[in-house]
Formats: sequence, structure tokens, C-alpha cells
Amino acid sequence: MKKDSILQEISLPESVIVSLDAGSLSIRGPKGEVRRELKQHKISIKIENQKIIIRSERSTRNDKKNVGSLVAHIKNMVRGCQQNHVYILKICSGHFPMSVSVSGGRLVVKNFLGEKVPRVLELKSDIDVKVHGDMIYVTSPSKELAGQTSASIEQLTRRPGYDGRVFQDGIWMISKDGKELK
Repeated sequence: MKKDSILQEISLPESVIVSLDAGSLSIRGPKGEVRRELKQHKISIKIENQKIIIRSERSTRNDKKNVGSLVAHIKNMVRGCQQNHVYILKICSGHFPMSVSVSGGRLVVKNFLGEKVPRVLELKSDIDVKVHGDMIYVTSPSKELAGQTSASIEQLTRRPGYDGRVFQDGIWMISKDGKELK
């Protein structure tokens, strides 16, 4: 039996400012600002009294999934504006001493498996990447941007065709935002 409509409310903290403009939701907090396009055909989004109200007039299975996804995205945006999303990567160099540095909006990996040419990754402007010893910290108010940047850093040192049990050199993700990897 179907319900008439689906209604979800997200309470916002006082330190967060929200604006909705033509399907683009912008959330600003003490740690930064996150903007996302939230255009759904059958779902309406309103802001009232420090609450975001998400409503769907139909209650099909797909509409319920879409509302749940929007709620999760908005909660991640609010959390990122209050406290940044952090991903931690570890630099592992067993065969050759590898040096990793960040300068001028670029991450540079030198001497990876004895290569003469350094590997370079261009970083986005809203991301903060810091190298401390053999750890790399990727922080951003946007969870998607922090996750994609850390995945790109990990992909920078992938070597297809080599046995991962023998050649363990590279940069590996050890902690995702809110999760500890094994």
C-alpha cells in the first residue's frame, strides 16, 4: 500500500547558512562552503526556519531512494561545512626512496620505483593536501572532492601488471572519512 507523500526534514545547526537558488543548494559554515546541483523531477526542496524540507508527492520505490540519497548528500554537505572531511594516505617505498611534495597546486612524486621523470597531479583549488613524513592528509568541506582527490593520488602510483604482493611501493589510502580501512 502506498503512502500519499514522502517527507524528510533535516535540522541545521545555527553556525550554518543555507541558500537555494534554481536547484543549486549552497551551504556555508565555519570551515567553508559547499555547492551542489540538486535537480530532481518529482522532489521539491524548501528551506524554512533552519530546516531543509524534502518532499515527494509520489511514494514509489525510486522516489523513496532518491529522497534518501538527497538527505545523505545534504547531511554530508552540512558536516563538511562544520568539520572538514579528511582522507589519509600512506607513502610506502620499499625498493626506492620516494619523495612526495606539494607546491603550486601540484602534487609531485619523485623517484617512484627509480623513475627519472616525476609523476605530477594537478590539485583543485578547494582542496587542502599536506604531506607529513610518510602520510598525506587530504581535507575539504566537500566529501566528493576529497574522496576523488585521494583516489587520484592513489591512482598516480598504480602499476598494472605487477604483483601487488611483491611490489608494494606506492601511495595507499589507509583512512577514508569516517571509516578506518584494513
